[in-house]
Amino acid sequence: MQLYYAPRTISVAVAIALEEAGLDYEALKLDFTGGEQTKPAYKQINPKGRVPALAVDGGVLTETGALLEYVAAKAPEAGLLPADPVMACRMREVMFYLASTMHVNHAHKLRGHRWADKKSSWKDMTNKVAQTMTASCDYICTNGLRGPFVLGEAVSLADAYLYVVCSWLEADGVDVSAFPKILAFREAMEARPSVQAVRAADML
Repeated sequence: MQLYYAPRTISVAVAIALEEAGLDYEALKLDFTGGEQTKPAYKQINPKGRVPALAVDGGVLTETGALLEYVAAKAPEAGLLPADPVMACRMREVMFYLASTMHVNHAHKLRGHRWADKKSSWKDMTNKVAQTMTASCDYICTNGLRGPFVLGEAVSLADAYLYVVCSWLEADGVDVSAFPKILAFREAMEARPSVQAVRAADML
């Protein structure tokens, strides 16, 4: 497998999951600063011009949540996807919230052009990020973290996803000290060999 990623983006969640699953993969870094993701060569791999993308025997797969599910399916023994359907749904609740709401809140800081043409609107979006990300942290602490990890004591796909999103909080203007559950979650994740491996590879 080949994982196309950019450092400190959500694509790193897939690398964490691959490490948790013990699957072999090749990490291929894209230069976002130089706009490599928008060039024709990468657009042939992922027409959306975004990361992550995962090249597998069946072709190229995209979208973070989908790739995480693929990893779990390839290594069921890793237990990253709960067998209990209710717990699996709880995990996906958090993942879908991250994809549809919290990541979008974050993207308003530097990607306002996706939603509005006027630069004045981009500034308004940027100014709102600390507030919306703080509100998302409130939600995660109240409804997303059921213990040290999303599902309690056991690590799941959602933890890889949430950890990367939570690595952006300080830069987004969130007072993380107000969220001890998130601080404890990050500390627990940073103790895991999977996170240590991607950090050593300068992905985070």
